[in-house]
Amino acid sequence: MHGLAIPEGPIAGKPVTLAPFQQRYIEGALADDTANAVLSIGRGNGKSAITAGLALGGLLGIWDTQPRREIIAAARTRDQGRIIWDFVAGFASSLPPDIQGKLIYRRAPRLEIEYTGDGGGHVFRVIAADGKSALGGAPTMAILDERGHWAADRGDELEHALLSGLGKRSGWAFLISTSASDDAHSFSRWIDDPLPGTYVQEHRPAPGLPADDAESLLIANPGAPHGIGSSLDWLEAQAKRAIARGGSSLTSFRLYNRNERVSGEARDMLITLDEWLNCETDTLPLRQGGVVIGIDLGGSASMTAAAFYWPETGRLECVGTFPSMQGLLDRGQSDGVAGRYVEIQDRSELSVLGDKTVPVAPWLVEVMRHVEDQPILALTMDRYKQAELGEAISRAGIRAPLVWRGQGFRDGGEDAERFRRAAFDGQVKAKPSPLLRSAFADTVCLRDPANNIKIAKARSTGRIDAAAASVLAVAQGARVAAQPKTKARMAWF
Repeated sequence: MHGLAIPEGPIAGKPVTLAPFQQRYIEGALADDTANAVLSIGRGNGKSAITAGLALGGLLGIWDTQPRREIIAAARTRDQGRIIWDFVAGFASSLPPDIQGKLIYRRAPRLEIEYTGDGGGHVFRVIAADGKSALGGAPTMAILDERGHWAADRGDELEHALLSGLGKRSGWAFLISTSASDDAHSFSRWIDDPLPGTYVQEHRPAPGLPADDAESLLIANPGAPHGIGSSLDWLEAQAKRAIARGGSSLTSFRLYNRNERVSGEARDMLITLDEWLNCETDTLPLRQGGVVIGIDLGGSASMTAAAFYWPETGRLECVGTFPSMQGLLDRGQSDGVAGRYVEIQDRSELSVLGDKTVPVAPWLVEVMRHVEDQPILALTMDRYKQAELGEAISRAGIRAPLVWRGQGFRDGGEDAERFRRAAFDGQVKAKPSPLLRSAFADTVCLRDPANNIKIAKARSTGRIDAAAASVLAVAQGARVAAQPKTKARMAWF
């Protein structure tokens, strides 16, 4: 790598000088016991240049002397894969003339570079993220570029096709990307639960830090002190701009430049990560002045959730429940969140009740026991399941004001806006909660032609029940707080 010349940029033509993190990755990736090498790092830190150098070495037989070597660079699109192809071609231009004369460049119908030396038949080619394009191949090296942002189904199909092909010839796989948007993505699983023979190098700061925190910016962008990619001053300026704009600009900066696992959802989020983090606190307000309980009843697959909101102090608590028919670890795998449910259960925010479905009446008894010493201002629920919930409330012997709300654009839009307003005004305070973080990360807003909103899932297996219950509770709490205080002539017990 140090024998090559930089092909582009302000210092083009100068010899390649690897930064410590780049050298560490190459050494780990090419170790004798490594079959898969994963690199997660912020955008603009030379990922493509590293893998282009590895690809060129594989093509020329530096790392591998097998006959008829095949190196695959797989990217989400052909144009994205062209970046690596251009780097390989640029690096090759600094090789001795006798080696350059043995390279054949093809730009159509595929992006390819063929090396006719060393017996001939050695090819480097670029393919798009379509699994069928890699079936039947037997590559000696595969580069999976920006693996964290491939489409879930086609991306997994291509990954399986490439890895099965590499197994035929004991090849290497290099998976490089900025962080995927959540723990459920296959790229996140490579990092969190690596297979034997996998080298993992992740440059991801701790979650929840300010976007312009300099120390964590350098963790995600280790190339900045070495003149690779963006400078620290530029990153801090972009962070301040993203903070000022908020919304999708801030989440995109966290995802791509800070290499955090935050949702890159382009649709309107109910509340972004940074907005929710402002609601979290280690010092909760008191349980004081009466509680509003929001109920979201799930089915056999969905979570059943209850949220508890004290309008007088702004305190918010939430618990969820799954049926026991499927274990939480297995359910997390099928929902694409790995061990998140087990983690939430360990924090006493998630429980298991019933067999195939959560029995509503016994569950409501447990919900009321959670706030048995508190006056109940209201139980607010989705009127779509009014009959089922009404029967269960009667069987559980619960006496409290009942508020039935719709989940469409009328009631749902009002509740969502009231929840947002309360969150932005600092009237919602909750302890750090993986349950609520996970739920709000999967909650988006759909808009009708009149610009009314209602909440929905960002992905089919997302569990937003805790968010839906919280919206109901906080919105009803806001209505309670807005009412003029008068002396009550009747109270519920």
